[in-house]
Amino acid sequence: MVLPLVKLGTLAVKTLSKPIANRLKKEAGNYPKFRLFIINIAQINHQFSTTLQRRLYSHATNVKIRPLDEEKAVQAAADLLGDVFVFLVAGGVLIFEVQRSARSESRKEEARKQELQALKDKEADLAREVEDLKQKIIEVESLARGRGLTGILNLKQGMVSESSKPVAAV
Repeated sequence: MVLPLVKLGTLAVKTLSKPIANRLKKEAGNYPKFRLFIINIAQINHQFSTTLQRRLYSHATNVKIRPLDEEKAVQAAADLLGDVFVFLVAGGVLIFEVQRSARSESRKEEARKQELQALKDKEADLAREVEDLKQKIIEVESLARGRGLTGILNLKQGMVSESSKPVAAV
């Protein structure tokens, strides 16, 4: 019952993160200080990715890389911000799922250990009971040997004679 609700909740969080990321993209350039911050991030990202591409394609890396114009930088940073937000939400949901699964497995393992311990305790109790029964059998056999065959028969006759006596009326 709980598992489908948790799965549905995580799916809802993932689904809701995309519109929130789109809203972040739209609002990213509206605040002057934040706009300057994301422009700087976009320029650093542009320089890094361009240098990396030039190295991968074996082009010269000592060439001066032209910075992006302001609107392209805002758009690139907004896209990066939206993607980072979606990945952070997805990562958070993934971590939550892994922890929930680990807790569930831990509870199952603990239940298995308790069940195994109960079986071991029951086995030990049964072993003690078997030993007690063996001791009683040995005692009965030694008593029977001590009295011999007639002793056993007399024992049976004594039991019969006692039970056949009439009970006195009170």
